[in-house]
Parts: sequence; C-alpha cells; structure tokens
Amino acid sequence: MSASPAISVVVPLYNEEDNVVEMQQQIDAALIGRDYELVLVDDGSKDQTLARVKPGDRVRVIVFEKNSGQSAAMHAGIHSAKGDVIVTLDGDLQNDPADIPAMIAKLEEGFDLVCGYRAKRKDTTFKRLQSRIANFVRSRFVGDHVRDTGCTLKVMRRDCREALLLFNGMHRFIPALIRNMGWRVTEMPVNHRPRIHGVSKYGFGNRALRATMDMFGVRWLNSRRTRYSIREERHG
Repeated sequence: MSASPAISVVVPLYNEEDNVVEMQQQIDAALIGRDYELVLVDDGSKDQTLARVKPGDRVRVIVFEKNSGQSAAMHAGIHSAKGDVIVTLDGDLQNDPADIPAMIAKLEEGFDLVCGYRAKRKDTTFKRLQSRIANFVRSRFVGDHVRDTGCTLKVMRRDCREALLLFNGMHRFIPALIRNMGWRVTEMPVNHRPRIHGVSKYGFGNRALRATMDMFGVRWLNSRRTRYSIREERHG
C-alpha cells in the first residue's frame, strides 16, 4: 500500500466479532486492484472483535479507551483517513461493499458526497416505518434532500470532512453538514442485507427521540456557519 492511498474505507466497530472477518474479505474483494486502506475504529468492544481483525499492510486499527458512540467512531476514522476519497460503512454486513465502486464512479461525475439509500431494506416493518418518518421530517427540517441518512454507506471527497463537527448524533447529519458548506451531494440506491450475526446497537430512544432534538441544533448550526477561501498568502 502506498503512503497516501487513493481510497480510505472507514468502518466503526462495536461488538462485531462474528462479522469482522467476513467484512474484511468482502471489502478486499470489492476493491481488488485499487489502492486503498482500511481504517477500523473499535468503539470499546467487549467481545473478541479486536482479536479477530485480520492484520495487513492495508489495515489500520484505532482503539477507543471506552465506548463513545457511532458518531465519535466515524469522526475519528474519517479524520484519520489518508485517502483522497473516503468511504464509510457499517461493520455488521448489512451494507454491501460491492456497491462501493459504483458509488466512487458516481462521485467522479462531479459530486463531493454520494449517499447510499436502502431501496429494499431488510429490517422489521416497525423499524422501516420509524426510519421513514424520521427521514421525512429530518430531510425537510434541515434541508439535506437525502431520503435515507441512516444508511452508513457513503463516499466523499476528503475535503468534505472539514464540515463534520463532532457531537453525539453527528453521523445522522453528515449530508446536511456537508451540503450546508457548499459541497455537492447526491444519492443512489444500494443493496441492504439482513443482519445475521450480533444485534442492533440502536433502538427507538436513541434513533427517533435524540435525532429530533439534534435537528434543532443542526438547523441552528447551519444557519450560523460560514466558509472562506484564501486567494493568496504573502510574506515580507
């Protein structure tokens, strides 16, 4: 792997001991022949996730001292990434790494962030309904124009990460934060698979209720943010 890989794949992990080996294999198969690194962020796992990570020249592992949440893990991985293109996905095998090449191609059409949306979700009816309502309200309230921000599978240019300020719940508002700073955001359908191993780390309380409160904060933040561009720097 080169010192500065073209692609960084960032995966937050929390108690995914039965998924991490297969996930690494699927990412490697999806990106065969490409210059990439894999940045795994262990969010204080209490099982054998770390022990089962397959080491390699492409693999970097960030280990949190304690469980800090998905937003913290995403933020740490994204800001540690060395690639010009950053890919994010979950470590539970519900996101399909085979979608990554098509999303990179979409990015190269002139976009800065490509968000996957789960066209055929493999979740319970209640979970799908809950997510649909939350996405409808969030999209119109913060103006991100994305139908499924809960889908972790995203591809962005590295410069976009300057828009991502760390707060609990940040991962739900990545499109809103990036779009608000003037970058071009689009979306495309991606495969979604049922969870086979492990359990979901998120329930109604930390999906809907917290996200609703976060929306007000993000809307205020986006109304106050600004961006500058330096034309030149003179010395002497």
